[in-house]
Amino acid sequence: MTSAPLAARLREVAGPLFFPVTAFGPDGTVDLDVFRAHVRAGTDAGAAAVFACCGTGEFHALTIDEFRLAVAAAVEETAGRIPVVAGAGYGTALAVQYARAAEEAGADGLLAMPPYLVVADQEGLLNHYAALAAATGLETIVYQRDNAVFTPETVVALARTPGIIGLKDGLGDLDLMQRIVSAVRTHRPDDDFLYFNGLPTAELTGLAYRGIGVTLYSSAVFAFAPDIALAFHRALDSGDDALANGLLDHFYRPLVELRAKGRGYAVSLVKAGVRLQGLDVGEVRTPLSEPSAAHVKDLIEIIASGRTLLEEHAADGHAAPGGRA
Repeated sequence: MTSAPLAARLREVAGPLFFPVTAFGPDGTVDLDVFRAHVRAGTDAGAAAVFACCGTGEFHALTIDEFRLAVAAAVEETAGRIPVVAGAGYGTALAVQYARAAEEAGADGLLAMPPYLVVADQEGLLNHYAALAAATGLETIVYQRDNAVFTPETVVALARTPGIIGLKDGLGDLDLMQRIVSAVRTHRPDDDFLYFNGLPTAELTGLAYRGIGVTLYSSAVFAFAPDIALAFHRALDSGDDALANGLLDHFYRPLVELRAKGRGYAVSLVKAGVRLQGLDVGEVRTPLSEPSAAHVKDLIEIIASGRTLLEEHAADGHAAPGGRA
């Protein structure tokens, strides 16, 4: 854990938010050594924060002991250089247990994922996240998606809840997000509530979210192609439309179209990408399954296309966008 508040550190990020995969060995157990190497590589490559054991990290498939060990490993590998945020989910009682395990492991904050299975009303959701935020001293980001979709009024209430510092949107309804941002700004004009684009390949909608003031985003691509993810992030920040649009056209759009070809590919395709870069993080745990060989071949070609574009951009006199994984 670092001494500075999580919210303050996230307001000043200069790179993508890194969601590492959780490494599993040949016998299916968590491989902490490989996981450490993955976190270390992402930290060294320029990640702004590590979100450990969240959706991409197969939170749903981890026991609480595995979760605690993995979060602690991420904390040790980052060594305070960047914040570590851990996932927490399921019903309130279990979510609180995971939150406390994350706090014991030294995490800086929580990403509160939707409750398991049930579809609750707004009052129930608010009570759930308020209880989770009150259970530890960790700052909490609430994840909107699936069965946890909020009205603007509920987000205003969340923003007023001690310990809750932001909303990550995985729904993609920009009309709703604009109304949420407006409502919080109207009712809490002095508040620095944080917003995150949390769609599976957030870069594809990065320009649209920036139009409503949302600049923070999760980057699954950073897990397997940090050079491409960093180049795109810098292009957005610097107004390099040629590079941003080139990557959207020749890397991100094809990647999203490939991801749509298989259920669970938002996780399993990322994990395949990490293996392609030379780090054997193992396969996904059931009930997820591995991408087909043909789709892995497509992924290889998409990554190559993205890197070719970076090389051509550099050859045209632009600064090189950093090293590869």
